[in-house]
Amino acid sequence: MIGMTALAGPSADAFWAASLRRWNAVCWVLFAAMAVGLAVMDPSDGSRYEALALLGCVVLCYALLDRFPDNPVVRPHVYLAVLVLALGGLAYLGSSYAALFMVTLPHYWMFGRTPRVSMGFLGLATAATLAGSWPRQGSSLEFFSETVVSTLIVVAVGVLIGLWAHSVVAQSTERARLIVELEQTQAELSEAHQRQGAADERERMARDIHDTLAQGFASIVVLAEAARAGLACDPARSERQLRSIESTARENLAEARELVGSAQRRGGAEAGSVARTLRRVLDRFAEDTGLTVDADLADVPCDQQTRIALLRCTQESLANVRKHAHAFTVGVILTLRPYGVVELEITDDGTGFDPEESTGFGLEGMRRRLAELGGRLTVTSSVGDGTRILAVIPPETPRRKEKHETKGAER
Repeated sequence: MIGMTALAGPSADAFWAASLRRWNAVCWVLFAAMAVGLAVMDPSDGSRYEALALLGCVVLCYALLDRFPDNPVVRPHVYLAVLVLALGGLAYLGSSYAALFMVTLPHYWMFGRTPRVSMGFLGLATAATLAGSWPRQGSSLEFFSETVVSTLIVVAVGVLIGLWAHSVVAQSTERARLIVELEQTQAELSEAHQRQGAADERERMARDIHDTLAQGFASIVVLAEAARAGLACDPARSERQLRSIESTARENLAEARELVGSAQRRGGAEAGSVARTLRRVLDRFAEDTGLTVDADLADVPCDQQTRIALLRCTQESLANVRKHAHAFTVGVILTLRPYGVVELEITDDGTGFDPEESTGFGLEGMRRRLAELGGRLTVTSSVGDGTRILAVIPPETPRRKEKHETKGAER
């Protein structure tokens, strides 16, 4: 219906649209009752047919607009203009113009499109009825006490109801618009979370590859060069280095399978003691490099994410010692501080470096990994004075646990 569309718009509530449909059906019944009243009970026989003709014009225009809303002849404003003229004519003939006025009162709001236009046509209808009644009643007491007062009361009620209905539909339309915007925002947030989750996953994979596979391959390269150099002069040592290459390659293969499979327990950190896991890493490092490793590893209880972080920090620090430090001794201390804080300290007596000029991925990756757990990484070093790496991880909190469980579910 064009009336409903004009007033309610496509975003109005279904309840309001259904109410307008019901009023449209009632309107046809009232038109029929008015026609019967004019034909049967109107005592003014001379004006009966003229009144029926005026009512017929109104009904015909309304029918065309109702059934064919896109027709090029009878547009909403044309119908309202015909209605104004019909009301003036019926008032002049002395027929039941008041009944038509009350029946069609909602039409000014349904077809007026805006409150200003609706009230404009309503004002014209009021003026037309009063102007049509004036020649018949003149400046009589009946005209002012009955016609003018009753018409103004009906118009006032119609204005109040129309403005209320327009306000309700405007609020409904605004609410529908806000709901659409909210749904769009939620969809954009969901897409952003998915993109962020994918970016976090890529960063995690990059860190794991750097901390495990890349370090393992670097170790294999170093061991292979040493074994090749000692084949002629020290076959026994070369044999040990070849066994280390084989062991490192097997470990790298297992790490690769872990990464590809995205297992729940990643990175080779066993569910048991973190001290035993770090001890094996340190023993392998000492065997491969021949450096002295002094380790004081407390058997600290910690969650899986903390174990992985401690293992990765140890692996990265030892890889840096192997590649850059030219050290003779490495010290590793794992301690449980008060309130459940875990500290991992790794020192070496190598050449050191300037932390401010470090551009490698390793230290930054360790910082990010610890930051995800609420921890921090402190690097103390200077050229010629060795290096000290201190990783501090607070105890697991319910919020941190929920965060990692959510990330795991998203993956």
